[in-house]
Amino acid sequence: MDIDTIIRTATVYAIPVLFAISLHEAAHGYVARYFGDSTAADQGRLSVNPARHIDLFGTILLPLMLALMKFPPLGYAKPVPVAYERLRNPRKHMAFVAAAGPGANFAMGLGWMALWVIFIYLLHLDQDDFFVLMARAGIGVNSAMLVFNLIPLPPLDGGRIVTGLLPLPLARRYAQIERFSMLVFIALVLMLYFDLLDGVLIQGMHFVQSIFHLLVLPLIWLLQ
Repeated sequence: MDIDTIIRTATVYAIPVLFAISLHEAAHGYVARYFGDSTAADQGRLSVNPARHIDLFGTILLPLMLALMKFPPLGYAKPVPVAYERLRNPRKHMAFVAAAGPGANFAMGLGWMALWVIFIYLLHLDQDDFFVLMARAGIGVNSAMLVFNLIPLPPLDGGRIVTGLLPLPLARRYAQIERFSMLVFIALVLMLYFDLLDGVLIQGMHFVQSIFHLLVLPLIWLLQ
């Protein structure tokens, strides 16, 4: 793979990845504060500034490597601290805090889809134009992060949502999986690499993107 391809891939994905990961984390902090926990705000992490959330490997190197290998460019940022015991209703509100991250990715993915429609139908840019490619990258990155994070295994958001919904005895036992969080993440990435998870992730992304497309249909009709 030549250096030009690496540079082009990095520049196309840079902004979508930085904001997809950073706003995902910031959303957790904002919702946690709404429900009574100000830990993220107290530590200066309640910000949409990507610099506050960047993890060198998880935010930059890992998504770039996956994108170059033609895999969904997943990644992670420094987790926003949440003191669940400070939430007004810890078990119930934990599920809302967890859902905020994928919710932010849904909103951003929809925003990138709307930009793609504007670039194609209003500005008549070519499919290989830099801004069109960036919009497509934003759609792909956010739909991938949404689906991946909803896998129902702690410490992923899906696992925390399940923990918040389970009866207390089961929730306590299920939450113990989070002690092995790094092993869980490595296992999921390896499953993706060996095509054991690829089909599920891709199908989930297609489903999410079909929802994006459905929601921007009025904009397409308006611009045609």
